[in-house]
Amino acid sequence: MPVEEYDAAAVPDRATLARLAQHCRPFVIRGVGQDWPIVRASVAEGEEAALEQLQRFDGGGSAEYFIGAASLGGRYHYGDRAGGYNFERHQGRTYAALDQIAQNAREGSETCYLGSLPADAYFPGFAEDNGCVLVPSTARPRLWVGNASTVACHYDGFDNLAIAVAGQRRFTLYPPDAIGDLYIGPIDHTLSGQPVSLAAGTSGMEECYPRFKAANARVLQVELEPGDALYLPKLWWHAVEARSSINILANYWWDEFAAGPDAPYAAMLLSMIAISERPAEERAAWRAFFDHYVFRSDGHPLAHLPAERHGILGPLKAGNYKRVRALVMRMLRSG
Repeated sequence: MPVEEYDAAAVPDRATLARLAQHCRPFVIRGVGQDWPIVRASVAEGEEAALEQLQRFDGGGSAEYFIGAASLGGRYHYGDRAGGYNFERHQGRTYAALDQIAQNAREGSETCYLGSLPADAYFPGFAEDNGCVLVPSTARPRLWVGNASTVACHYDGFDNLAIAVAGQRRFTLYPPDAIGDLYIGPIDHTLSGQPVSLAAGTSGMEECYPRFKAANARVLQVELEPGDALYLPKLWWHAVEARSSINILANYWWDEFAAGPDAPYAAMLLSMIAISERPAEERAAWRAFFDHYVFRSDGHPLAHLPAERHGILGPLKAGNYKRVRALVMRMLRSG
């Protein structure tokens, strides 16, 4: 099934986006950022003009950035360098990194990449000049700036609205349940926070990653021009290609369906240490309990009782979130 597309007029507000997000599938909104001043500069004058406009917001901060040899083609990944990566990590002023990006674009030399910079901290005023009504007010923009590059296939634990600002972007998407076919790397030795697929984006490695063929049969691709946006639900695997010599992307992360402060990922890690190395038969038993109480494929676990007798299995918004959380915290403290 292809990725659905809408024009900006069809998704005019936050409520519409939230309704579409209920399906937990990615979709594209064409032209959602077309009126941003920085996007208009990009379209009218080119990517370097957009970069110059971004530099006007620079707050003089320092950030980590990646530098890779031209021979890599901007594919930042694991490698043989110190630390196990094929690129170098540098720390320096953001304005110097932006100058380096502009110089690289002119000279075609090495590549430079700045990722996940909170705009409010590094480029104060950007969010006010280039606003988005589709996300919660608590979701603040982050900026991704660099030369042509490929970000390795990974997932995010939050819902994501990504808006191309300058340059073309290609997203290569795999559904969450393709995880076993993607050959995921370590979760605690990562390129930049999230584990990545070792198979996606490689070639000539079919013998090493035979299951990847199944994932590739389900792949989706999305092309974004400046002003276009992609809504990406949490846990969807995605590789991101920045295809122009200078590229800028803004994104927003938030949890559309959170009932409280606790992240599902934390629950998964706790379940991993509590269950993953028990005998197969016991793991199967716990899977049945998780299906019954957590995933609820057969409906509410106490559907056979009146609602007033559901206890802490009643609606989370009715105070049961805090009750269950307190019970869990007492268990952890006594362990």
